[in-house]
Amino acid sequence: MDNTGPGGEELINKVLKYEKEVRLYRKKLERSEQNRAILEDTKDKNQLLLKAVNAEVEEARLTIQKKNEELESLNGQLEKEKEKSESLLLNILPEKIAEELKRNGSVEPVYYESVSVIFTDFKGFTTISEKLCAGEIVTRLHFFFTAFDRICHARGIEKIKTIGDSYMCAGGVPAANSTHAIDSVLAALDFQKFMNDFRAAHAGENPEWRIRLGIHTGHIMAGVVGEKKFAYDIWGDTVNTASRMESSGEPGRVNISGATAAIAGDFFELEHRGKVPAKNKGDIDMYFVTGIRPELSTGGGSVPNARFGELYEKLKTRPAEN
Repeated sequence: MDNTGPGGEELINKVLKYEKEVRLYRKKLERSEQNRAILEDTKDKNQLLLKAVNAEVEEARLTIQKKNEELESLNGQLEKEKEKSESLLLNILPEKIAEELKRNGSVEPVYYESVSVIFTDFKGFTTISEKLCAGEIVTRLHFFFTAFDRICHARGIEKIKTIGDSYMCAGGVPAANSTHAIDSVLAALDFQKFMNDFRAAHAGENPEWRIRLGIHTGHIMAGVVGEKKFAYDIWGDTVNTASRMESSGEPGRVNISGATAAIAGDFFELEHRGKVPAKNKGDIDMYFVTGIRPELSTGGGSVPNARFGELYEKLKTRPAEN
């Protein structure tokens, strides 16, 4: 016999319903706990993974930074080596010629209508060579030729080469100009002054170092030949005649041809030697330069004055023959 009344049955149903819902919520809670544990585990793993990734990223960043620093260092070394190569090339070739060689891989020969060529050599060099050892000779030549290099640079003259005890340079190359004869004579006077000063400082020294010096003005060809040991050089009868001016000169003096005198005569005092025999050239008009004209100089004809400068600048404006 059922003792529950209508109200009791309803109450039982509610209790059963609540128990069912509680079981359901418990299952949900259990699943949530499981999911939370999984999430916590995943979170821990992600954090470990993130730390590992960050460590790898930092290691990669440091590696890249180190490589960049090494690359910058290598670039710096490369730039220094490039500068050394550029400097070495400019010690061998004029800047204009060096640029053409780098750009084209070769240098086109150039004709110059008017250039002044200077030749020097030492009087009695064979005898000097017999009295000094090879090392002493090279040391002395280096000393003299280095001084000549400085004079050429100051006077706008291009050193061409040295051959044994001979020194060859030219005005008006590779950049043509209208003052090359004046520049060359000034450089020649500076050469002789340097040698005079040296002898005065080494009075009584044996052997005595004295140079003959000659200048001739005329047309030449200039360029670079060969593929190794590049050298800027000049060719033509002007070069040969300049050599004869030197060999026909006198130690301690500046001997110039009539062609050079025709241009430089307005600036310098000249001593006409008349026609002098020159090997394989016949008789050539030659002049000794005794100094700068008195009205254009100070210091006894050795230093150009303001008037000299005015005439020089005027000559400078004339078109160069090339």
